[in-house]
Amino acid sequence: MIHIIITGHSKGLGAGITLEMLHENHHIHGVSRTDNIDIQKLAAAKGCAMDFYPCDLSHTDEITPVMQQIFLRIKESKEEVEGIYLINNAGIIHPIGTIASIDPAEIDQHIRINLLAPMIIIREFISLSAGYNTEKRILNISSGAAQNPYHGWSNYSTGKAGLDMFTRCVALEQEDEAFPVKLMAVAPGIIDTDMQTTIRSVPDGQFVHKDFFVELKETGKLVPPSVAGKHLKDLLFSPGFKNGTITDIRDQY
Repeated sequence: MIHIIITGHSKGLGAGITLEMLHENHHIHGVSRTDNIDIQKLAAAKGCAMDFYPCDLSHTDEITPVMQQIFLRIKESKEEVEGIYLINNAGIIHPIGTIASIDPAEIDQHIRINLLAPMIIIREFISLSAGYNTEKRILNISSGAAQNPYHGWSNYSTGKAGLDMFTRCVALEQEDEAFPVKLMAVAPGIIDTDMQTTIRSVPDGQFVHKDFFVELKETGKLVPPSVAGKHLKDLLFSPGFKNGTITDIRDQY
């Protein structure tokens, strides 16, 4: 049995990834604030085990107990553990605007969800999976904004850049471990999700790049979550999954 932990699994890109992972030899562990009953039903129909763990990732003190629950579930599994995989997908784009216009509480929440939460999740994943001599991989969902500054996205770009560097540092640490975890970070492209809806609804003048994203939607250039989900699944299980690599999915296809 292959165990796959997915944060933010219930909608958007996370749902697209989860739907691609539904397989009778997979056990999906979904972590998010809300569940997706339709995905649960489809998983059951396909014979794919699936558990939901409610968690608001801005409450970082909730993360360790949730990860402990997941690994207890894995330990209790009667099937041989063929691999344990983690996809850190959950994230937010809000707040958008110049740093002087943003409330400090919004900065705090943003960095908690987009950077601190995946850091803690990875810490727990590595600690709790240390005794498993099996394939262990972590795929962190990054963004092109980690490499390119955007006016009005100081929080988002900073959080994703931090996640990229954290990926590289932990990957380096894992090279000397007996049963190492491999880590990669990937920018998934511009996906047609609620995040894009949020970007397009920002008041004029608050985000100087708004028209570019509006045009992407109007010209049909946004990537469907199902397509991005398949590409990310392929990368996660690929023999070419290279520890410590930061990549853009658009360079793979």
